[in-house]
Amino acid sequence: MHTHALRLRPGEDPKVVLDTLVRERGWSAVCVLSAVGSLRSVALRFANQEQAILLEGPHEVVSLTGTLGPDGSHLHLAVSDGSGHTLGGHLKEGSAVHTTLEMVLGILDGWVFSKKLDPQTGYLELSIAMKDS
Repeated sequence: MHTHALRLRPGEDPKVVLDTLVRERGWSAVCVLSAVGSLRSVALRFANQEQAILLEGPHEVVSLTGTLGPDGSHLHLAVSDGSGHTLGGHLKEGSAVHTTLEMVLGILDGWVFSKKLDPQTGYLELSIAMKDS
């Protein structure tokens, strides 16, 4: 594994930036190792819901974790508001950085993350394979 560190600036959409970075760099398997910062708007999809909601106002990033690959990302985000109330769910496009978002990514050399239809769940799920040597 090797790492990549980045800092997002005000207004940038974390999901868009991460998906674009993976695609442009040609990375085949990535995980989020660390993320700290704040968001001025947060697009979250809660468990078992079809649509995302948009939370407005500054929120601190409490946790961001997930996997990324050529077929897309699966990211979970937890944020807290000014009163410390915390919400979490799937990070969707439409969020925006408030002041900063500092992240460290792990690029998993020798691995490939892809999405394949899982007949048991009915969803595109993570498929993990080793790269051909």
